[in-house]
Amino acid sequence: MEKFKALFLAAIIILPAIWLEGCSTNPATGEQQFAALMSPAQENSVGSEEHPNIMAEYGEVKDQALVNYVRQVGAKVTKVTERPDVQYKFFVLDSPVVNAFALPGGYIYVSRGLLALANNEAELAAVLAHETGHITGRHSAERYSTGVVTSLGANILSAVIDSGGVTQALGLGSDLYLKSYSRGQENEADSLGLRYMTQAGYDPAAMTSFLYSLQQSSALDARLEGRASSEVSYFSTHPATSDRVAKTQAEASQFGRGGNTGREAYLQAINGMSFGDSPAQGFVRGSDFIHPGMGFAFSVPSGFTIANQPSQVVASSAQSGAVVVFDMAPRSGGQGASAYMANEWLKGKNTDGLEGISINGMNAATAGFEGQVNGRPMNIRLVAIEFAPDRFARFLIGIPANASSGLVEDLKRTTYSFRSLSASDRNAARPHRIKIVTAQGGDTAQSLAARFALKDDALGRFQVLNGMQPGENVTPGRSYKIVE
Repeated sequence: MEKFKALFLAAIIILPAIWLEGCSTNPATGEQQFAALMSPAQENSVGSEEHPNIMAEYGEVKDQALVNYVRQVGAKVTKVTERPDVQYKFFVLDSPVVNAFALPGGYIYVSRGLLALANNEAELAAVLAHETGHITGRHSAERYSTGVVTSLGANILSAVIDSGGVTQALGLGSDLYLKSYSRGQENEADSLGLRYMTQAGYDPAAMTSFLYSLQQSSALDARLEGRASSEVSYFSTHPATSDRVAKTQAEASQFGRGGNTGREAYLQAINGMSFGDSPAQGFVRGSDFIHPGMGFAFSVPSGFTIANQPSQVVASSAQSGAVVVFDMAPRSGGQGASAYMANEWLKGKNTDGLEGISINGMNAATAGFEGQVNGRPMNIRLVAIEFAPDRFARFLIGIPANASSGLVEDLKRTTYSFRSLSASDRNAARPHRIKIVTAQGGDTAQSLAARFALKDDALGRFQVLNGMQPGENVTPGRSYKIVE
């Protein structure tokens, strides 16, 4: 009991003392803030250390003119901030996902997918200004400092009641807090962003219009994927809730209307930009997955949905439950497919059914066994193909036990469809691109949507991509985005 009293007394004395001593007034917000456990110098260090990892994961778009345009807009919104010590740096990530985030030290990132969704320069400025607000608000330092104190409190409390479970429970909460911005931080970044974009001469209403487009994009994705709609988020830290949209609309009105929107300049800057997956990532065309960068392609059965993930491609059928997982694995010393399968991929498993095969002139090996995929009993078929001197191409195919003979044959054809691309094949395989068109007299939303290369809910895609209200029609002489 005496130990309990002593440690509890330490907790109630030490933690508030740390908090009070570490609080300071943030010049951007004018509010007291606890961020003392990560100095500005440490913020710079974190950003410089993590930046190479971000670029390695995503890569940057190759269009230097587009990158320079984004940096020019970023320079405008960061010209006058409350943190002259920060050197702001802007990067355009080669990712189709709608994404924007900032690292401590002034590193600000927007994705190609976000640029496709925005409809004018002011909306881009709103995003960059919002991310600037996270930096001037020192939100990462605040999250880190709070997390350290939370962990310290957990350790003291754990010692008081002699239970590691408390540390684990409180540590999880701290970890979650560090990985996402609080609602207050998001609102603060919006407020600061409105200030910066308005000072740069942009129309503050653009922040609200972009948040609306985010919501509509989320609803469209849910509809296309056959799931319930949910509030949109990008990078899991920027929820565009209805309350947030209403709040930014009310705040923007205090700055008055007007200011630059830069619609035409923006649309011309993104004209011709890749849309969706790029050649460097591989892309989907109907039932085909094509990777011009690595020089291969394969086809999946009709009705399968293909998901292109960073480290693998997953094709699945909601109707049958069958799944195809494709990836690459290292190959060293000229190792053959059968030896690789027996000694590495199937290590520890029965290899009696191992068989050498040939796929479009490439040596390969296959084996099958009973197993589970996502907790469901399946017949598993593995295939390893000697694709290149330094890598194997691999298929893992999950076949439901009650699969029809037709489905089994279709999945077998998937394996044998794997092929190398010739130089002409690579040149012919082009990604979808944004094209800016001008509406003519007689054009409608439906007629322009009919020009979309993506045919599933083309009208919905057209309206969301152009920030249009449901039922809104096009205006002759006005520029619009289509995907070709």
